Amino acid sequence: MFDGFDVFDIETPGATIHGRRGGSGPPVLLLHGIPETHLMWHKVAPRLAEKYTVVATDLRGWGDSGTPPSTSDHEPYSMRAIARDQIEMMRILGYQQFRLVGHDRGARCAYRLALDEPDAVTRLAVMDVVPIGDVYNRADRAFSLSYWVWSFLAAPAPVPEQFIKAAPSVLVDFMLDTWPEVKDAFPPEVRAAYVKQFSDPATAHAICEEFRAAATVDYQQDEADRGNRKIACPVLFLWSQRGQVAKLYDDPMAIWREWADDVRGEPVPVGHFIPEEAPDETSRQLLDFLD
Repeated sequence: MFDGFDVFDIETPGATIHGRRGGSGPPVLLLHGIPETHLMWHKVAPRLAEKYTVVATDLRGWGDSGTPPSTSDHEPYSMRAIARDQIEMMRILGYQQFRLVGHDRGARCAYRLALDEPDAVTRLAVMDVVPIGDVYNRADRAFSLSYWVWSFLAAPAPVPEQFIKAAPSVLVDFMLDTWPEVKDAFPPEVRAAYVKQFSDPATAHAICEEFRAAATVDYQQDEADRGNRKIACPVLFLWSQRGQVAKLYDDPMAIWREWADDVRGEPVPVGHFIPEEAPDETSRQLLDFLD
């Protein structure tokens, strides 16, 4: 797993960022979703590394990255703050411009980074999300029942933290067992790593703070940008043909076309965890797009 990749821990002004780097060529940054860490890219990163320098990291508050203190407004766990860590980390590694790929929470960090730092991102790939502002503006009964994790994790502290502490594997196993179509997509050691981070109280709190920020700061920032700023680079959007994005939104591609002029993509016939369930198709799509 990640043969030939070097492990790093880089101090940025906001948090220590843990990750791996391997390959050679133009830089590509890979960002993970929930309940994962950078390990979610273990089948895709080596294939990209044949052509690119691949950097895969744990977001602030996740995995082995830092968990800085939060504030009453949750701003330290906003996507803007989390994105600042990633661009600072890439600059420390020597990359002023790079291609950017994100799944789920990582996709939200990725599009925020592309909006805030348009000169840094040359191509953006997002997987199985629509922007946070659109999520909340379109939320209805179906959303509240299918995306209950959003409301649960965003509930006031310390309620969700205490439930997670009592049984961290219950929440993680629920996501890994019910969201995918390919049920054996997670090797035991990878699943154990995902559970382990939820077993750490500081990490569990940071993850909850991220969801609280999504409902407040991130939403406000999306709405401030709506109609005023667009993603400048080409965008690839992949979504699960059998997941909640396809069920909740009649035309999710049209939503992304409100945020960027150059958008392409298609549904993938698997569940939510596209890179882990369909690594061959994910790699093919990314290699075609990132070139």
